[in-house]
Formats: sequence, structure tokens, C-alpha cells
Amino acid sequence: MSLALALVTGSLRGITQVLCEVEREELEKIPARGPLILVTNHINFLDAPLVFSHLQPRPVTGFAKAETWDNPWMAALFNVFGAIPLHRGEADMQAIHQGLHALEQGKILAITPEGTRSGHGRLQQGHPGVVLLALKAEVPLLPFVFWGNELFHTNFRRLRRTPFHFKVGMPFRLDPGGARVTRELRQAMTDEIMCQLAALLPPAYRGVYAGREPQTQYVHFLNP
Repeated sequence: MSLALALVTGSLRGITQVLCEVEREELEKIPARGPLILVTNHINFLDAPLVFSHLQPRPVTGFAKAETWDNPWMAALFNVFGAIPLHRGEADMQAIHQGLHALEQGKILAITPEGTRSGHGRLQQGHPGVVLLALKAEVPLLPFVFWGNELFHTNFRRLRRTPFHFKVGMPFRLDPGGARVTRELRQAMTDEIMCQLAALLPPAYRGVYAGREPQTQYVHFLNP
């Protein structure tokens, strides 16, 4: 870990411990080594600093919208974490190649299939980019959810700490079973991934996946 990363990580942990009550126990379930796609939900601006800082010292990176680098302060922070700029709304092959390279180096690659913040914490429709990357990389995926930080602004105004909850699921791989990977199949596989996230969340946070039973036609869990 570089000195800059160590300083930023330590600072973020200290700040978030003051502002939030962070439950770290679930983080012990994350494998200590090996490439991994961490599939997460996306609530607000606290997601990245909380998750990135609390996953260290494991090397971790992830995608962030390219517009983030328009802000010099955010650009500096995300550069320290080695985040990958992603141009949304297009097939950003450079970002995909960077993500694959990170996995080849044994890093954790965090991906938010929703593609944008919800603000309220309820799951939104997942987009199939995660499927393309997972099939290309042939590495395990790990469902990882959090909730509570959607109340940060309200609690901050009331001088209250915000409980931040983590939940980690079971690692799995995607397998299309020899079928041709069409757009429809990619979306079906994405929905299976999102249902794994929904199953980890309290019912009030399951959003568009509420009431849907997790399917495992393409999801194949790995032995612990």
C-alpha cells in the first residue's frame, strides 16, 4: 500500500467512524486473496469512501463515472484509490480493459450494476455490463450490499451518527450453459445477480426486485 493510499484510507476510516456506526463483522467473509468482482448496490456519495477504505489492505478498485474527474478534489481522491473512469451510455472498451487488467493483478473490482445512485436505497434495475465483464474475466462474483447511509443527511442535521450496515453473500460464477449470450440472456443473468443482492437486503430496500425469488439458472455457487 502506498503512503498516499495509507494516509487517505486512515483519514477516511477516522472520519466515517465519527459520522457513522460502521458494522465491520461481515467484511471478514470477503476472501483475503484472489481476483473478485464485488457486485454492490449504489445509494449515495458515501458508498465509495466507506467501502474502499474499509476493504483495505486488500487491493481494490472500481468504476466511477468519468464526470467525477471534473472535480479536482474528487479526481485526486479517486486517483489515489485507483478508480477507473467510465463513460456511461457507451461501450467504454478502455474502462473494460482496465477492469480486466485489475482482475488479472488479483484485485477486487467493485461494480454497481444499477449504474447510478438511488438516493433512497431501494434497488433499481440492473444493467448487463457486469455480465460481459464477468464472462470475459472468468472470476468469481461476490454479492455485497449496504444500507443505512441514505439517512446520512437527516442524521447529520440532527447531529446523530448514521448506522451503516454491510451484508456479504456467497461467491458464485456465471455460466450461460452453452447458450448464445444474447442481449436478452445478458439481462436475465443480470436479474439473477440483482436478485442475489435483493435477498441480502431488508425487504424495504429490495426495490424493483421485491417479491422476486432468486433464480440460479445461470448463477453457480462456489464451495466455501
